[in-house]
Amino acid sequence: MVNRSKYPRHVAVIMDGNGRWAQKRGLHRIQGHRAGVAALKEIVKHSRKIGLEYLTLYAFSTENWKRPEMEIKNLMNLLMEYLKSELEELKTNNIKLRILGDISALRKDVQEELEKAVAQTRENDGMVLSVAINYGGRDEILRAVRGIVKDVCEGKARVQDIDQEFFENYLYTSGMPNPDLVIRPSGELRVSNFLLWQIAYSELWFSDCFWPDFTADMFEKALDDYAKRDRRYGGVNSVD
Repeated sequence: MVNRSKYPRHVAVIMDGNGRWAQKRGLHRIQGHRAGVAALKEIVKHSRKIGLEYLTLYAFSTENWKRPEMEIKNLMNLLMEYLKSELEELKTNNIKLRILGDISALRKDVQEELEKAVAQTRENDGMVLSVAINYGGRDEILRAVRGIVKDVCEGKARVQDIDQEFFENYLYTSGMPNPDLVIRPSGELRVSNFLLWQIAYSELWFSDCFWPDFTADMFEKALDDYAKRDRRYGGVNSVD
């Protein structure tokens, strides 16, 4: 029997494989993304049910702008649909929404919907749902460096103050614990520029299934597997 007290506080998920899921079924890629939203809803609901404190989802990367214009438009429309349909659910279930990434590059209506959802859930103190949109790990680190340099030049910070804790205050994830577990479905075995600073000691869990097929049972399997692992952070335990 797995000890649920050893479940992670913070799980990050790379939602991958929507397009391939659709193509395998002879469907348009947007239908795969729509099926991916259904999986997202199930995992958010289950995460709250089991008492997960932080759930972070990789929705749209800085590299995803290379995709066809119509696919990007459809993805943004899906995001708008999700926010409009789920905002009341987030509020009712005391879920706080955070956005990781530079949303200034998004369409104005998408920006406004994101800002509205963040503002209306800001006082919630239950699970924190972070969605990475127009996010890249390298971009985030460079953004933090620029912010620190600016503050040092303006006399708001001193070089000798810069340590890991100080640096993390300039990241999108400021104030959040680093992910304990990173889950990636779709059969790919890489982190794809996701939370590069934050996942230095995260446990990784991979699955061959595409994201639209990722269920609450699979999520539990990943959490159970995590609970059995021995996290030493570079040290040793008493029996080593």
